[in-house]
Amino acid sequence: MTDPGVAEAGTDPSANAPRGLDLDRLAAYLAVHLPELAAAPLRARLIAGGRSNLTYLLRCGDREVVLRRPPLGHVLATAHDMAREYRVVSALAPTRVPVPATLLSCADTDVIGAPFYLMRKVDGEVFRSRSQTDLLTSGQRRGLAMTMMAVLAALHAVDPASVGLADFGRPEGFLGRQVRRWAGQLDASRSRPLPGVDELRDALAGTVPEGVNAGRIVHGDYRLDNIVAVVSPPPGVTPVVCGGVVALRAVLDWEMATLGDPLADLGLLLTYWDVLGGHDAPDNPVADGLGPRAGFPTGAELIERYARESDVDVGPLHWHVALGCFKLAVICEGIHYRHTLGQTLGEGFDRIGEMVAPLVAHGLRAVREK
Repeated sequence: MTDPGVAEAGTDPSANAPRGLDLDRLAAYLAVHLPELAAAPLRARLIAGGRSNLTYLLRCGDREVVLRRPPLGHVLATAHDMAREYRVVSALAPTRVPVPATLLSCADTDVIGAPFYLMRKVDGEVFRSRSQTDLLTSGQRRGLAMTMMAVLAALHAVDPASVGLADFGRPEGFLGRQVRRWAGQLDASRSRPLPGVDELRDALAGTVPEGVNAGRIVHGDYRLDNIVAVVSPPPGVTPVVCGGVVALRAVLDWEMATLGDPLADLGLLLTYWDVLGGHDAPDNPVADGLGPRAGFPTGAELIERYARESDVDVGPLHWHVALGCFKLAVICEGIHYRHTLGQTLGEGFDRIGEMVAPLVAHGLRAVREK
């Protein structure tokens, strides 16, 4: 019996076909470039959870692989570069940072309508909601959070040149460019009044710190639901990184990775953890199940664990949290705009726009802190 929402190559493309994939063209391409996946009918379904790039599970007989492609329709310039994402994931494979094994990158938009890449499926769980995290013990929540921070410290310790990423970004002036970049993305996504957002942009632009830690590999969107983990791993499971009761199997969603200041990762993580994780909204569409309200350690405890594992000078993070709020507000507004155009896939997009105002308000408070 065919699963709901699963499409198969060679069938009626209108019957349960996941938007954003042409399975017949994809099957023909794989027959030439990755023939081991062409021995059985190709089936696919959209993997829920991602709010930006689209992720699909492909089934080829008894094998499962994952395909990543940009979102449909309104796409912000430079924000969804599949080749960059494929490159950084491939480069990190021999390091202590757990990533999925990459298989193939395709820049030919004639295949499925956009560039894409394939990677191996990693077994484990992605914790996205309270319905999942409420089942964890307090020890498991703490182990998950602390392992997450140890892995982030391991990422920031990787020498970019040692993995072929010396030219992956321009560390000098990174923080100032981040403000300008997201200001430009905001202008490309404006579809309604956004009180305070221009004030936040100007306040950030006028107070850019020096960025003494520049030159590290930064993930750009590091958070709990961008990792695959196994809680209480059974015998035989060999994690790359293990935090007692929790094994972190892979870090996902590298679309915004670059070379820059690791404090940007910390600021954005705290934005998810303390700002959105503390936002009192039912079924929070961005950060449900995160932060102390969900029984996890505080953001301060996360930073303390990171600092013990890292040689990065953490310092005050107020400005970086404000940048995280601005960046995430712009991302949410871009997704809201795509939703109004009917160009989003999956559930929860109708509420993304509600997250913009609290992000802007917290960002303004944070950028004024001394």
